[in-house]
Amino acid sequence: MRLSDCHNIADFRLLAKQRLPWPVFDYIDGAADDELTKARNTAAFDSADLVPDVLAGVQEIDTTITIMGRKSALPLILSPTALQRVFHWQGERAVARAAQKFGLWFGISSLATVSIEEIGAMGSNPKMFQLYVHKDKGLNRSMIERCQAAKFDAIALTVDTIVGGKRERCLRSGFSSPPRFTPSSLLSYATKPRWTLDYVFREKFSLPNLDTHVSAGTGEAMSIQRYFTEMLDQSMDWRMAAQIREQWGGTFCLKGVMSVADARRAVEIGADAIMVSNHGGRQLDGSRAPFDQIREIADTVGGEIEIICDGGVRRGTHVLKALAAGATCASGGRLYLYALAAAGQPGVERAVGILKEEIERNMKLMGVTSVSQLTADRLRWR
Repeated sequence: MRLSDCHNIADFRLLAKQRLPWPVFDYIDGAADDELTKARNTAAFDSADLVPDVLAGVQEIDTTITIMGRKSALPLILSPTALQRVFHWQGERAVARAAQKFGLWFGISSLATVSIEEIGAMGSNPKMFQLYVHKDKGLNRSMIERCQAAKFDAIALTVDTIVGGKRERCLRSGFSSPPRFTPSSLLSYATKPRWTLDYVFREKFSLPNLDTHVSAGTGEAMSIQRYFTEMLDQSMDWRMAAQIREQWGGTFCLKGVMSVADARRAVEIGADAIMVSNHGGRQLDGSRAPFDQIREIADTVGGEIEIICDGGVRRGTHVLKALAAGATCASGGRLYLYALAAAGQPGVERAVGILKEEIERNMKLMGVTSVSQLTADRLRWR
């Protein structure tokens, strides 16, 4: 299978599976417990049908939208995800360049493998930083100040990782950050020499936004589940979220809101946006899908705060359904991570290009010339 054989996100997943050692692939692909929520995140889009209009004169359409005060060429955000240079040696740099090429929002994680400063200097497209609140308050302050200096456009405070979800595939494979070669996984690494040579001989793995304060996850191998549980601040509450918003002083988003009550609280503390997200099904298994919650949240706080539908997006029609349900835009991580793992920057560009074409084609088939026309009357719920 080659990159040219990839015509949808599912194809990139297959190519990534072909090219990655199985512990690395399972880290990207896996989720918590029985992985019911991960599957539900995408399947939820099947619960609503698009209703097209015809004879609408769609020769010229406009896919641009303003998200958190910045113009985006598509109603799509490339969500922040951790450890990207583990998946491909180009890591966040590849995704940042693809986002710049397509004029999209792009986010990096606190657990990014490229520094805040380097990403901040790459391109003029809007950038967000996903903040994990650590027990080390000096580390939290350092990351916020570095984002301010690097002129990031928004901080997304992650609120759904008070403890790490039980990711059983990672427990079976022994996957850790940084990756370690265990007896059970050694054959997998040995049979993927291209990945192994890139990992061993290219730039040394590090977490440059953390390594000034913590060694865990940088020099010391640790599972992500253990990292979240031991290193993150379980006392985080609404008061602390409001304090972080004030300390940051810029556009502020809460990532991981799933309930109407929490969406209302986000408005009350002055958040600019919420990412309706369950962390890709990697935390609380058995929870609702983000798409299932969009209508109710939009009915309650729509117009008061921006609503980003984060998770399960695999098709351009998923983006259109999210907007019609009341979201400002959609976002996702695996939709580009599979492509990054499969082929680096060319893979990410091809994946985003495919989604762009799907959004444009299906807007025309829907009979809409701008994303603002994707309203509730364009959906029928099953």
